[in-house]
Amino acid sequence: MTATVASVRLEPFPPLQRGALTTLQVNLGYRCNQACSHCHVDAGPTRTEMMDAANLALIPPVLAARGIGTLDLTGGAPELHGGFRALVRQARALGVAVIDRCNLTILSEPGQEDLAAFLADQGVRVVASLPCYLEDNVDRQRGSGVFARSIAGLQQLNALGYGRPGSDLVLDLVFNPQGPSLPPPQQQLEADYRRHLGQAYGISFNSLLALANMPIARFAAQLQRSGELEAYQQLLQRSHNQANLAQVMCRSLISVDWRGLLYDCDFNQMQGLPAAGALHMRDLLDIDPQGRSIAVAPHCFGCTAGSGSSCGGALS
Repeated sequence: MTATVASVRLEPFPPLQRGALTTLQVNLGYRCNQACSHCHVDAGPTRTEMMDAANLALIPPVLAARGIGTLDLTGGAPELHGGFRALVRQARALGVAVIDRCNLTILSEPGQEDLAAFLADQGVRVVASLPCYLEDNVDRQRGSGVFARSIAGLQQLNALGYGRPGSDLVLDLVFNPQGPSLPPPQQQLEADYRRHLGQAYGISFNSLLALANMPIARFAAQLQRSGELEAYQQLLQRSHNQANLAQVMCRSLISVDWRGLLYDCDFNQMQGLPAAGALHMRDLLDIDPQGRSIAVAPHCFGCTAGSGSSCGGALS
């Protein structure tokens, strides 16, 4: 998918500089057992790009060299990488917190039946995609039968203690709008999720993270076909909240693609906008990126529009 917002009348995004690096977000590859309509990575079952052993081996020493406290694993479905579990064990042995960006259906894939138990044993924080609490909406965005499998995955995680009161096992859910609109207020939406999932399925979770859909890759192509791309980009720009600049994720996170190349966030990764200075993960062994300029582009308004949007949900 190559759709862009090049035809839209664009305002420049404000300049940004990176602060202290606290999170290494690593995309282990684009292979996924799903092909969601909003996916900015264009992930799917036919993708073959996966991180090699040499780059995988760099991750623990980089975490140690930069004193990074969180390893955020994403994809595709990161769990499909053959080195996923060994990497998790290595990071946890270093005392690094690990986040697994989980699509939930991976928990019922053949060969992954013990995945949930592994995540619990390692104390991995699960950030699980569930773009709506209604079956029709989820299946429309993510594929037929995905909602039922997602509910089964959440129940499996709950049975292990994830998202339960008094448990240290953290389970967060991720909401994405169905189309070209901003997420509703996160707090109210979380209450709706909690009430519906609890009453209908006995599911509990820690927090809901409301994320805006970025006008890039697969979603941008979809908007371009429907004639809504320009209007959506203008909505993002019109809704820009200057206060969110202090908290955007790129100020404390750096993104690594499957080749080991560095980007200021995974959205820039998909746009081919490299980070300044340190170009490959191995450079982080010697280079501290704090204070360097962050590459910005029109899609960055997706992170500052309205209540803001980041890998940790709303910003304000």
